[in-house]
Amino acid sequence: MFWRVCFSLCLAGCVVGAPRNNNIGAQYLGAKYVSDPLGEGAGYDADPLIRDDAFDCVTFVETAMADGDVARLTKIKYKDGIVGFERRNHFIETDWLTNNADIVENISRRYGTTHVRNVLVDKRAWARALHGIDINASPTAASLEYIAYGDVKNINNSDALIVLFVVGAAPGNSKAPTDMAVAHMGFLLPGGRILRHASTGRGVVDDNFAKYIEMRRRMNNNIGIALVKIK
Repeated sequence: MFWRVCFSLCLAGCVVGAPRNNNIGAQYLGAKYVSDPLGEGAGYDADPLIRDDAFDCVTFVETAMADGDVARLTKIKYKDGIVGFERRNHFIETDWLTNNADIVENISRRYGTTHVRNVLVDKRAWARALHGIDINASPTAASLEYIAYGDVKNINNSDALIVLFVVGAAPGNSKAPTDMAVAHMGFLLPGGRILRHASTGRGVVDDNFAKYIEMRRRMNNNIGIALVKIK
């Protein structure tokens, strides 16, 4: 599911010691892909708070960032670290990047000419259409800086980066309950050659980044990537 790398947490909730090597998420290679495998452990979404045998693209990134620690994962996955469906960082553009701004930063402009994808997320409409529930949420706007596929050059990153795969606005006749800009995410390992991610139907795998980029570029409405630094 689209709406949804090792840290040490200080008591104040800050995150230090971000991974700088090829090991980020390596312990989960081969795990199966399951859409939306995590929840609050009770209530509306009673799926477990953490698991290590199955992931979607977002929960893989989050769990690897937390190094498999449920307390760390909770800090990343929920606003202010408070568990609750409405507090979960469902949308990368408006929730996840904003609520984790102390530990991640969009640094796309360091790696190429950038554009801006403006997005308006209607979380209330999304919750009604996909989950059949009402939540208290107003439409939220965000701007996401990204590199268009035609401008992506060789990326020789020294640290592991989070890579976001960006899509354009859905056509007016789309049945999607809300606009969104991020369709997929994973880790770009140091050197810029390997993408480690949870792939639909394949599980957690390493892919050649250049080949994967070319595949995404040919897909309808796929427009580019954003590169996110782990502070």
